[in-house]
Amino acid sequence: MGSVAFSSLLADEVTANPMAPKKPMTPAKAKNVIMLFMEGGPGHMDTFDPKPKLTQLHKTESKNDRGLAAGNYQFYVGSPFKFKKAGQSGMDMCDQWKYMSDPEVADELCNYRGCQAESLNHPEALFHMNTGSRLGADPSLGAWATYGLGSENQNLPGYVVMTEMALPQGGSKNWSNGFLPAHFQGTALRPKGSPLLNLESQPFKSRAHQRAALDQLAFLNDQHAKRHPEHADLTARMESYELAYRMQMEVPEVVDLEGEPEYIREMYGMDNKVTHDFGRQCLIARHLAEAGVRFIEVGMGGWDHHRNLREDLPAKCREIDKPIAALLADLARSGMLEETLVVWSGEFGRTPYAQNGDGRDHNNRGFTSWMAGGGVKGGFSHGATDENGIEAVEGRLSIHDWHATILHVMGLDHEALTYPYAGRDFRLTDVHGEVARDILA
Repeated sequence: MGSVAFSSLLADEVTANPMAPKKPMTPAKAKNVIMLFMEGGPGHMDTFDPKPKLTQLHKTESKNDRGLAAGNYQFYVGSPFKFKKAGQSGMDMCDQWKYMSDPEVADELCNYRGCQAESLNHPEALFHMNTGSRLGADPSLGAWATYGLGSENQNLPGYVVMTEMALPQGGSKNWSNGFLPAHFQGTALRPKGSPLLNLESQPFKSRAHQRAALDQLAFLNDQHAKRHPEHADLTARMESYELAYRMQMEVPEVVDLEGEPEYIREMYGMDNKVTHDFGRQCLIARHLAEAGVRFIEVGMGGWDHHRNLREDLPAKCREIDKPIAALLADLARSGMLEETLVVWSGEFGRTPYAQNGDGRDHNNRGFTSWMAGGGVKGGFSHGATDENGIEAVEGRLSIHDWHATILHVMGLDHEALTYPYAGRDFRLTDVHGEVARDILA
């Protein structure tokens, strides 16, 4: 007991416990965020933003005079999918959303149709959505959130990423700590086998043996840190060893889904090969949020529909429709949705022009992102693109505004959440960003 207590005190002394829970700057609506990121750019006019005018113009000539993308686009293409009103709120959804159109789910969505990005290229756009910068070297949104609020569970990472369905272009830079201390980087769970390497101790090493080795290592590192206080990476590395030790006890239980009732597993689609993988990740995300993980990101690729839109988009919808509906309904029934913000988005939208006959190209001037849960209005639509879906014309929301709004819901002031680096104070939103107060509950 004395050894464990000494190690804990020593770790706090060396690292000042950067992941300790911190009070929000402002009243917080959400304690956790679950980000569902659709890499590739879902077409807004084919999912949540109906365009009847575009349907009327189907196969009529277009000049593509707004410079949205390179190439010769000779005609408009209307959405091949029908739209319907869902829930008491009359939320607009394409007919490919079977489970999410259930009133219990649809009336939780806050649909923002005036989003705008700055880049047409996937890597830059992904970096911008995840880090606020198109260069891919800055701290990610999840890193800023854990830097500002710490973690509610000291035995788990504060920021977890699941990329089983898509390793995004740019890789781990999308969940990097950037210039923030290393404690705040995202921890990626492995898609197969053990979620983390070396989660199990070697069979020849007992827990007591492992604890004693870490205590001795902590003592030696503490002596070195006192002589070289400028070596911040050493303290971060030492804390990572301590966190790894604690995670060996808690991670297996959190990611183990065998104890879930069969009806819950079926509700998330784990009984069907089409929905199994994404459903598994959504259920793990719920477990992580329950356990106090601050920021959870789940990635899903395959939304870059340059061709074969009529078949490929419905296939992607089928993979995520039931799991997302289950996640929202599950969180709502348990009361967790009041304190959890669920976000769904891609990095940009698509053009109304035909590409390769039956596809769409990239469009950064208008797209849809929705939120649900703590802090936002349910059953609410805001913002608009023009009649063809080319550009946001009402309630424009930049990526900086999007970040500012997510931080605000978590109780963080995006202008006050700063970190000194390279001679000035940096923040996620740079010198931009306004909270989208129209969507706040």
